[in-house]
Amino acid sequence: MSLTTTRFTPSALFARRRAAATATTVAAAGAPSRRIRTRDVANVVAVVTALAVINVTAHFSQLAAVAATVPVGVAILLAIARANGMTWRDLGLARHTHGRGLLYGLGAAALVVVGVGIAVALPFTREFFFNESYANLRTALIAALVIIPLQTVLPEELAFRGVLHGTLARMGGTKLVFIASSLLFGLWHIASSLNLTASNAGLTAFLGSGTAAQWTGVGAAVVATAAAGAGLTWLRHHTGSVIAPIGLHWALNAVGALAAAAAWQLL
Repeated sequence: MSLTTTRFTPSALFARRRAAATATTVAAAGAPSRRIRTRDVANVVAVVTALAVINVTAHFSQLAAVAATVPVGVAILLAIARANGMTWRDLGLARHTHGRGLLYGLGAAALVVVGVGIAVALPFTREFFFNESYANLRTALIAALVIIPLQTVLPEELAFRGVLHGTLARMGGTKLVFIASSLLFGLWHIASSLNLTASNAGLTAFLGSGTAAQWTGVGAAVVATAAAGAGLTWLRHHTGSVIAPIGLHWALNAVGALAAAAAWQLL
């Protein structure tokens, strides 16, 4: 058996040293990435906690300006997100996405108008639009054009499809964004759905009254809004803009209010 002696030229030695240096650099880079992931998790927890506080304050506090709680709270949350390094693109507000977002938002709103119009025209689905809050056309118009966009749609979209979406995207992939934001959007509507059956004659007739009916209505609302949240998240993800989900969200709420007024007029 013969022995072979390995000879290292200067170039070979340089290559070995360079490879070792590269390996050291890669290993060192691993520690910061773990710190970044920890920070991202902390940011998500902070955003979810802030949204929970805003929601509880808006629905259960005795503040005189309770109607402004959600808009003001979300505005503060948005400012903190910007100060924490989130870009306009992270928040779905980058200028180059506005056109695509507007196009999809208008298209989604048009589909809602058609669908709701058909539902109101059909007697067996019309009864679900008998919401006493919008029995008056003037009240429904004010809600659709002022209260709903300023107090509900804009702050909720900036919060969920803006800050929360961007924060979740930094922590994980698309699947995490869809699942977490949709579920949290459904849970966000628990408090606002507590009197859902009491104020809707159609739902009362369908579900009945009492505590069981109330919580059945709440559960249905959570499921429905979580599903809507998935659609809104898809629009945000597909267009890169919060304008698209704003259009759909406004249509669902505002057209629903106007449809309720129309349903009462058709009695």
